[in-house]
Amino acid sequence: MEPNVEQLLGGPRGRRLCLELAMEMDQDIRIALFHLGFNLDPGAGRSRKMLTMSPYGEAPPPPPEPTVNELAAMITSLDLTGITNGQVQKALERAVDTARYWQEPDGEDVLAAAPATSRALAHVAGGVLRTSAAESWTRESQVRQWAIDWRSSEDPAPLPGNPRQKLAEWARNQRAGEVRAAWERPADIRANVGGEWWSIPHGLIQTVARIPEGLSLVEDSLGWEEATTIAVSGTGRILEIRTEEDWTKLCRAFPLEVTASRRHDWFRTTGRHGRWVIPDWERASSRWDAVHLTVVGYLRLAGRALTVDEGTASVIAGWNPDSTFWLNDVVRESGEPRQHWHREHNQDEWELASGD
Repeated sequence: MEPNVEQLLGGPRGRRLCLELAMEMDQDIRIALFHLGFNLDPGAGRSRKMLTMSPYGEAPPPPPEPTVNELAAMITSLDLTGITNGQVQKALERAVDTARYWQEPDGEDVLAAAPATSRALAHVAGGVLRTSAAESWTRESQVRQWAIDWRSSEDPAPLPGNPRQKLAEWARNQRAGEVRAAWERPADIRANVGGEWWSIPHGLIQTVARIPEGLSLVEDSLGWEEATTIAVSGTGRILEIRTEEDWTKLCRAFPLEVTASRRHDWFRTTGRHGRWVIPDWERASSRWDAVHLTVVGYLRLAGRALTVDEGTASVIAGWNPDSTFWLNDVVRESGEPRQHWHREHNQDEWELASGD
């Protein structure tokens, strides 16, 4: 099923994609968003500051403050006939890069969720969905994919192995961490404490369908400048996460309690106070060999409080769009030469190393 405007704007990352694209297409929108986003940011004046200067060394008069309605009018009047796939890809990268599930949404995410802005972004979403870039957003996990090793070619390593052992260790650690958090963390939901906020296990093989695009679609990136991509083939029982029900059904079938360990972080990012679960991935591996988050699933669902049942919810966090992680030993390196990628410091574009 092709995504529609309501689905794209139903999630914080989908709204942010449209907002980023609007900024890319119009400088006046960028300036208005700069001011409005700053004013709405929970860190305004503390972790996020605005500095102004003039060529004469004097403080310039403050610019006129735009209103949300003025911003909405500018967005609605955008000419979208010239949207390129490259612009959509860059907006998607920015939407992924600005995701944060351990603190409050930033000012731009707050602004994108405001009713007037969200209504205006429907205009942008319609333009996005008419591009060929959006046609791949519902694509299922492919047999041929790429694993990414965030190290240079001078530090080669085999693909991760022993998924069963790693899942068992992960499950033990999660349960122990939940008990510890219940004892150690304050009852006040607004207390300034945090810990694990991811909803997926680490240490397993995780793959993406497209390179180099997948190198730039990474939540909470550490700013890597070197990467080795490894062609793999994988098949088996693969669960596709496209809709809220896909995720919550998995949580209901294999629930793992994470309320004590996640509640402070996920309250900050969603505003919800209550019981939390994620899938018990060790138990889920008895039913599924791999799980794939489609791009449209990511844009609709990531960072939201997804209702599992009455009183219980879950969050998809730390999981990159169009990536598959493998719960069982069913994926193999294909034998094709590994590729080595590099990007210059503080640059966005990845380049394939000569000779690859």
